[in-house]
Amino acid sequence: MRSRIVLVMLALLIAPLVAYAQLTYRCVSQDGKKYYGSTIPPQCYGRPIEQINKQGTVVRRIDPEGDAKERAEKEASLAKKKEEDAATREEHRRNRALLATYTSDRDIEDARRRALADNEKAVKDVEQKIDVLKKTRAKYEKELEFYKDKKTGEVKPPAKVSNDIANTDIDLKAQEDLLAAKKKEVEVINAKYDEDKKRFAELMKTRGGR
Repeated sequence: MRSRIVLVMLALLIAPLVAYAQLTYRCVSQDGKKYYGSTIPPQCYGRPIEQINKQGTVVRRIDPEGDAKERAEKEASLAKKKEEDAATREEHRRNRALLATYTSDRDIEDARRRALADNEKAVKDVEQKIDVLKKTRAKYEKELEFYKDKKTGEVKPPAKVSNDIANTDIDLKAQEDLLAAKKKEVEVINAKYDEDKKRFAELMKTRGGR
């Protein structure tokens, strides 16, 4: 009696495996032909595949392209989630830094004034350097008169003078570019502190500070 029970249990366990083994793979290849096999035919690789039983009923469908698309969508979703989480962490960090730096709108305006004052000083320093370079360049222009041929009008200064003039022109161009950048910084500074004031007000409102 006991042995019969064991045999029945084994039969129940083996039956699904036998049934699964009897399934047939079927697909339509790129050339339009149907292929069958107890294992996936080589012609079916990369193609939608159906598993059918002995009665010809489809019991499972396998779509490689669909699986790949699903994996790609999942990976893209995970990447987007990571980016969003990183952006959220960065926003929280910036908010904590803002609240640690300022206690009121007055603090923000004081910081703005200091930044603008530093910028104004930098602009004046650059303007002074430009003024000196322009005066130096003017002196070189006068000096070139000594090297002008009175008959031909051709100017042939010594190599040192030519190099000094070229270096002065390079320095002058660099300082003029720096001056333009410093003047543009005013807009950047004001935009920064405007944004700080806006975020500060929102954070204080959220915390019930106002």
